[in-house]
Amino acid sequence: MMAGRKAKNTIGAIVRVIILTAFLLAAILPLFWIFITSLKSAKELYALPLIYWPKEPSFAAYKKLFTYSNFGVYFLNSLKVTLVASVGAMAVAICSGFALSRLRAQKLKGKIEILMYFTQTVPSFMLMVPLFMMFSKLKLVDNHISLSTIYIATVVAFCTIMARSFFDRIPASLEEAAKIDGCNLFQSIIHVVLPTTLPGIAAIFCFAFINIWNELFISVMIINKTSKYTVPVALNSFISKAGVSWDLMSAGIVVALLPTMIVFGIGQKYIVAGLTEGGVKG
Repeated sequence: MMAGRKAKNTIGAIVRVIILTAFLLAAILPLFWIFITSLKSAKELYALPLIYWPKEPSFAAYKKLFTYSNFGVYFLNSLKVTLVASVGAMAVAICSGFALSRLRAQKLKGKIEILMYFTQTVPSFMLMVPLFMMFSKLKLVDNHISLSTIYIATVVAFCTIMARSFFDRIPASLEEAAKIDGCNLFQSIIHVVLPTTLPGIAAIFCFAFINIWNELFISVMIINKTSKYTVPVALNSFISKAGVSWDLMSAGIVVALLPTMIVFGIGQKYIVAGLTEGGVKG
């Protein structure tokens, strides 16, 4: 019996390793291929049969990316828009999430949450036409502030739901104790509630940052001037009727991945802590 159980456990472990390895390869290989492609020369890009490894790796595509295509400006545009929108969404989510968490009317609370979940089921492309018409009439097209405002509106509902779940795990007795010590509501939130929810706040910021950084449809609709392009719009512009500029596209994708990798790499321990333990510290 014991030998049979050990054999089953061993087989199960091997199967899990194989499945996880397959998923890992499926995630890494496309990124690896894009990076290799960005190091190829123009001849190697279109050579048949395919050249899997460049004979002389070159960073010419990256040089061309930041000189000919002016990608540095687009990168800074994306960074500015994403940071403003992420911080704005996080701030709104903290306020609305705390208010929703402390709302005593359970029926109203449930209806608000259902409405927030419903907003996440609406595809963004369905909002493109009315948004474009409204912003065009208000003469707010080709404006990074307008784009940041739209991004805040698109992610704030789910960020609020995340914030509410973190605040729910903080006992109200902590706030009451702070009030006894002389703190008002604002001070108790700043000095007691927020420090205990830092993992959750980090998770909210990372979620907002990654979603906003990678967004394309809304930015294509709002931004028309080349000097105002964000990274996704710039990458989309590399696709033309003549074909795809694979050297610029590959180098651009590699560069575009860096901010999200850095944000996730720095905040991963806070994200894991926020999504598993919540805000209460023992």
